[in-house]
Amino acid sequence: MKEVVHIGRNPSAGPDVQELVGAVAQGDRQAFAAVYDVVAAPVFGVVRAVLKDQAQSEEVTQEVLVEVWRTAANYRSDRGTAINWILTLAHRRAVDRVRSVEASAAREEKAALLDQLPAYDEVTEEVETRLEREQVRRCLRTLTELQRQSVSLAYYRGLTYREVAELLALPLGTVKTRLRDGLIRLRDCLGVTA
Repeated sequence: MKEVVHIGRNPSAGPDVQELVGAVAQGDRQAFAAVYDVVAAPVFGVVRAVLKDQAQSEEVTQEVLVEVWRTAANYRSDRGTAINWILTLAHRRAVDRVRSVEASAAREEKAALLDQLPAYDEVTEEVETRLEREQVRRCLRTLTELQRQSVSLAYYRGLTYREVAELLALPLGTVKTRLRDGLIRLRDCLGVTA
């Protein structure tokens, strides 16, 4: 059977934690050292019961004791004993750590899954691009040979009108007319409004 240790008002058990917490609230470092000596082990026990991990339990125990130092003025004796207040802080901090670790793991898992799958927008964009290319190819087939050649050289190979005219051995004016007419037919075929 486990022995239950009560910390608090028993004069033979050492200093009164409630009085010490009151002194800590006034900034008394020696009182805090005494509180630390009395509560460090029980705080670690509560934290370890929740976290199971030695290193994290030590870290959270330190966080709780720092919180006791910072917030000792918040302790109210009418709500319970000082040791219960401290152990409640410890339990809450340990539970917060568990939730934080779980949330972090869930975020990492979700990010890993998102990295494995292509984004919906990427798939949609690829499909739309393919459909647009096919529609442009279909519309290019409706042009005359000279229009198709002129448009392909000017817009797909990036040649100037003059370079297209020289390559096709045609007057510049003829190439400009064929390009203009071809682009109008493409616009109408693609359903683009001017």
